[in-house]
Amino acid sequence: MDEVDAPAGAESYCPAPAAPAGRVPGPPYADCVECGEPTEYGVATPGRVLCPVCEWQDAQRSACSG
Repeated sequence: MDEVDAPAGAESYCPAPAAPAGRVPGPPYADCVECGEPTEYGVATPGRVLCPVCEWQDAQRSACSG
């Protein structure tokens, strides 16, 4: 069994990490909440913003295995 088709409207077992809603262009750019480095998001972007490195590491931690 390589793939199983999910019924229409069913949620994914392992959803992809969501990007911050309402990305706001910079400058000025917001600081990463993990390491403090500048991010690609403007300071008015709502939610938790991460720099590209921390974003990648967070995706690795929350990715499905196997």
